Amino acid sequence: MTIDKQHRRAAEERLKHMHQQLGGFAYGGDYNPEQWPRETWLEDARLMQEAGVNLVTLGVFSWSRMEPSEGLYDFAWLDDVMGILHENGIGVDLAIPDAVPPAWLIQQHPDILPELADGSTFGFGSRQHCDVSHPVYRAKALALTERLGEHYAEHPALRMWHVGNEYGPVSYGPWADKAFREWVREKYASLDELNAAWSTDVWGQVYSDWEQVHVPAQPRTWSNPSRRLDFHRFTSDSMLRHFTAERDVLRRHTPDLPIVTNFMRFFKNNDYWAWAAEEDAVALDIYPDPREDEAHIAAALNFDLMRSLRGNQPWMVMEQATGAVSQWSVNVSKLPGKMRLGSYQAIAQGSDAILFFQWRQAKGGTERFHSAMISHAGTNTRIFREVTQLGQELKNLPQLVGTRSTASVAVVFDWDCWWALELGNSPRSDLNYPAEVLRYYKHFFHANVPVDFVDTKTDLSSYDLVVLPASFLLGDEAAQRFTDYVAGGGRLVVSYLSGIVDENNTIRLGGYPGALRTVIGAWSEEMHPLAGDAEQVKLSFADGGTGSAGYWTEHLHAEEAEVLASYGSGRLAGFPAVTRNRFGDGSAVYISARLDEGSLDRILREEWQQADVEPVIDAPRGIQARRRSGGGRDYLLVLNHNDAPTGVDLADGGTDLLSAQHVGGRVELPPYGVLVIEEDPK
Repeated sequence: MTIDKQHRRAAEERLKHMHQQLGGFAYGGDYNPEQWPRETWLEDARLMQEAGVNLVTLGVFSWSRMEPSEGLYDFAWLDDVMGILHENGIGVDLAIPDAVPPAWLIQQHPDILPELADGSTFGFGSRQHCDVSHPVYRAKALALTERLGEHYAEHPALRMWHVGNEYGPVSYGPWADKAFREWVREKYASLDELNAAWSTDVWGQVYSDWEQVHVPAQPRTWSNPSRRLDFHRFTSDSMLRHFTAERDVLRRHTPDLPIVTNFMRFFKNNDYWAWAAEEDAVALDIYPDPREDEAHIAAALNFDLMRSLRGNQPWMVMEQATGAVSQWSVNVSKLPGKMRLGSYQAIAQGSDAILFFQWRQAKGGTERFHSAMISHAGTNTRIFREVTQLGQELKNLPQLVGTRSTASVAVVFDWDCWWALELGNSPRSDLNYPAEVLRYYKHFFHANVPVDFVDTKTDLSSYDLVVLPASFLLGDEAAQRFTDYVAGGGRLVVSYLSGIVDENNTIRLGGYPGALRTVIGAWSEEMHPLAGDAEQVKLSFADGGTGSAGYWTEHLHAEEAEVLASYGSGRLAGFPAVTRNRFGDGSAVYISARLDEGSLDRILREEWQQADVEPVIDAPRGIQARRRSGGGRDYLLVLNHNDAPTGVDLADGGTDLLSAQHVGGRVELPPYGVLVIEEDPK
């Protein structure tokens, strides 16, 4: 996604000014003083200073307190809180609380509640209980935004605006239905064009009047995948339009303040490439599950994705947990040191803010067992000691803020691909797109090869290697972009289930992958997903090596491409499994099966080595290293994700900014240990 240079520069200046006011990294989290008496507010301000907090997010769930009845605004309590925070040197990220329409508004307009696909209504008592297409909801939310913008524009504590919270509710109700129809009419010039794009002659779904077009509510069996794809696009666009309307109100009042909303880990409903282009910074809510051995790798993918969404601009951890969360069936707390390690992992991958949900653990409500910076047990706790240690450490690292990372490998992560791939009615409806991307990403992670993420619209010319995992949907322009990239000297790796459909979710004819057949120099005549999870076929590599594949295979034919590996057993024995094609000045590898981890690592490693891509450092498994640069200095962050001491060789020495000690050569990191090294000048 290309972001206008003027917009990028303005956003960077707003963020730079905010961090200057904060004195470096943003550190703190959500603060909900309305849940506590005023004497607690005073104690909180003192404890925030002790913990190194310099920024808190206020008001996320406070619409009912800010506007207790229609048109009656009460900001007195908020004025008091913000005054206390300002007096104690703590900045405010002020929220627009439109994620929680108050009870009085729902009572007056019950049709604001979103309607689910099965026709049932999402009830009051949770959050995101709104259809963003509802005109009264939009008007009331914008009116509150206007009042907040007017009232707090000059407040000395205000550092940033936080619009909404975890946008994502999908409605199939009458207001969404009307808005979807308008969106469709704007996209398609005529009903003939709509019918062609949606292939409506299949199952006799032809539209003869625009009023016949409706949201794809739950059908008896299956429904049109092209129509459902457009509904995904509409819902993301609809929510984004609401965000930008509120953003524009705030921009009029405070043109120099950053405006953001918070994204979520692997969230499907919103196209974050489009959203990121409309914000001053990307902000992420990230909750890795401590039960998962590789949770830190999935977190790393999300961190690199967030860093990439605005073209390698520093981003923000808006929410994370100090310990346990409350949304899973088993909520395991983080081991000692893991919160600190995860925070530095985000910093290593470009974050300039470490914020938590939340400051003080709630004593009631749904999230009463969600951990916080201050737990139910108070401040004489391991968690508060770790929170305070991290806050004090970050005060000593202002030189890292604003520094950037570089990568010469790009991996495609595209919401259109995600939506189209997971709509069902395909040879494997159980395929999980983020999991497929993660299968490729983790080989680069383990090797400490930095990765940028791109969508199918990104200029690829700066990358030495590009990977397309399960990029199911490729429009004509995207297909040409990848073809031109290879012809110009790039190296491309394409996995199965890529290039299958066009932008309308219509199959490309002439063999799979239709959009990329020419550039890969091979084609599949038939897909052969394997029947059972345990079913495996053998692979024979051209150099005599062996491997295996499961889950997915294809009846592949090599045309111009050379065969790197063939199927060694099963119904496709003897047919190509992996190919490489020289095309123009570059090459393209096609992987037609889900390879075992060793075989996939072998293919990817050979490609990045042939592209002269170097890891940050050579290190044992479990050691992550990333470099940030700026101001004429380089900073190497080295993290030990292992639960045992692990040695690592540092070829170039420098000063560890956490210990103020010079390090170099062989260094042993303790379990979950971290080094932040300002490297010696070369």
